[in-house]
Amino acid sequence: MKKAKIKIENNDTLKSLQGFLGKLLTTKVVDALLVPRRLPGGDGFVQTLISDSAKMQEVNPLAPTMPVQSATILSELSTGDFKGRIGAVVKPCELRAGVELAKFLQVNLSQMVTISIDCPGTVEVRDFAQLSSSERDDAVRALSSGFSKDAGALPGGVILREACRICEYPVPLNADIAIELLGCEPGKFSVAVKDSLEKEIAEKLSLQFDNDENPARKTAVDAFISAKKELRAKHLDEMKGLINGLDKCMEVFSTCIRCHNCMNACPICYCKECVFISPLFEHRAEQFLSWARRKGAIRMPGDTLIFHLTRLGHMATSCVGCGMCDSACPSRLPVSKLFNLVGKDLQEMFGYVPGRDAGEAPPVSVFKEEELKSESGTQ
Repeated sequence: MKKAKIKIENNDTLKSLQGFLGKLLTTKVVDALLVPRRLPGGDGFVQTLISDSAKMQEVNPLAPTMPVQSATILSELSTGDFKGRIGAVVKPCELRAGVELAKFLQVNLSQMVTISIDCPGTVEVRDFAQLSSSERDDAVRALSSGFSKDAGALPGGVILREACRICEYPVPLNADIAIELLGCEPGKFSVAVKDSLEKEIAEKLSLQFDNDENPARKTAVDAFISAKKELRAKHLDEMKGLINGLDKCMEVFSTCIRCHNCMNACPICYCKECVFISPLFEHRAEQFLSWARRKGAIRMPGDTLIFHLTRLGHMATSCVGCGMCDSACPSRLPVSKLFNLVGKDLQEMFGYVPGRDAGEAPPVSVFKEEELKSESGTQ
């Protein structure tokens, strides 16, 4: 991918990003942009489909909250045929989830231009909403400049979502347009584009692309990710101790109310018909009483642990670690940690990174006779 450098005007990164995205609209590189837009009250951001470039002053591609995992929106925008091209401004984890869904024919990327940006992380929607107006503005500025260090406590005492603090992929993978901030020259950011778009964007936006490498970027990205990996290893080790054995696992998830919020928030749970929302799990009173008589007591609601374990087995290889399941859980269960822990081992076993490459087949869809053989050659 070739890159072009864009000057940050008046030391205002956000305004410069808005200007670049706005030009994609005005020059008809895209017909509409899906991009985070500030809510009227200023207490949050939501993904908004914009066709009027005048609205760009209200958007923030570095939005500090993520109320919805945008891969699910990409799935909605893939329903039916339409004329035109949509530019989807998404965070790296949203992009990876969208690429995974494309492999399962749930997202059509052929009429989309995926645009992703180095991500400093997000805070919980409820925490951001509780900040004062000035604290919200300070939090946005803190995140926009907090790449080189652990963001830790932001103004108002708010911290990043755990999934963001331990994210291994905070920079775009496989985006059509990647906006790079980490390690760039002071007062500039870089735009990397795929070959298929280079000529069009160069002409319409009057940009000059080259193959110049930036060693400072690699150093900055490596340092940023290294700190996250260190914290991630610590968190997963703690989780491994918490769920060591079935009894401990049941204890950790004992307060699950089987609301299905985690499933609904997860971008990878795409099945139109789910076994957990079917007659198989709609038990009658006599069935509950029968179990209670046989065991002496049964937990209500039931089937909570099997719900999480079945979901885990279904999509752990494609889990992108976005943490939306944690954010959606009313009982604050460590669902994301469990999926991260098991997903990490599975993904490493198959040498697979979900969302890394749209042409890379998911392990669950490919059988290789030799893949589960040990070094000695036995299975």
